[in-house]
Amino acid sequence: MNDLQILKLQEKLNYTFNDPSILIKALTHSSFANEGGNKENESNERLEFLGDSLLGMTVALLIFNGKPELSEGQMTKLRAELVCESSLAELALELDLGTYLLLGRGEKNTGGSKRPSILSDAVEAVIAAIYLDGGFEPVRQFVSDFFVTRLSSPSKGFTDFKTRLQESIQVKKGQTLVYELIDEFGPDHDKSFTVDVKLNNKTLGTGKGKSKKRAEQEAAKAAINILETRKE
Repeated sequence: MNDLQILKLQEKLNYTFNDPSILIKALTHSSFANEGGNKENESNERLEFLGDSLLGMTVALLIFNGKPELSEGQMTKLRAELVCESSLAELALELDLGTYLLLGRGEKNTGGSKRPSILSDAVEAVIAAIYLDGGFEPVRQFVSDFFVTRLSSPSKGFTDFKTRLQESIQVKKGQTLVYELIDEFGPDHDKSFTVDVKLNNKTLGTGKGKSKKRAEQEAAKAAINILETRKE
């Protein structure tokens, strides 16, 4: 990525990095790192982990302060819809983030720059990069800039099965719900994940998907179907 590209992306993000190398790291997919373009530990996977938590907390603050009329359950649903994979992928497309991603040859040739799971992960990694470079205030500003309009018009067509499952088990006290990654397979440009959702340490549902988040949603969906069958 050249200096002009970095400059253009920073303009789109409304943030100028003190250390642009952090931004480059946020845009480095593991497929690129594994092909020798960078060290494996320099991919954006660790930044994605941090960005996921930062985004969830910041969006929660945005909803809490901007939507005082909503109940806890309504805020939970809205947050889940705003930070879901499809919503983040939409934001990445608005920012043209795929153009700036560093992808391995296989991933690039199979359309990785437009893959929702890769785009949503990149958004989270960029948020983490902003935090590491400038602290929490620029993150809050970024979320405010790009998510406030979504408060009144969140993405349509997304069903948050994880939230639905959580709500259904809260009817009884002492219930513990855990998502566990069971398997990941396939080349870097076409990985698939298998996740179990466990209720009180017993597997309730299993899901597969092209991202961990999608696999978790599918596992929750399977668990809901099982619970509803038991009620019949």
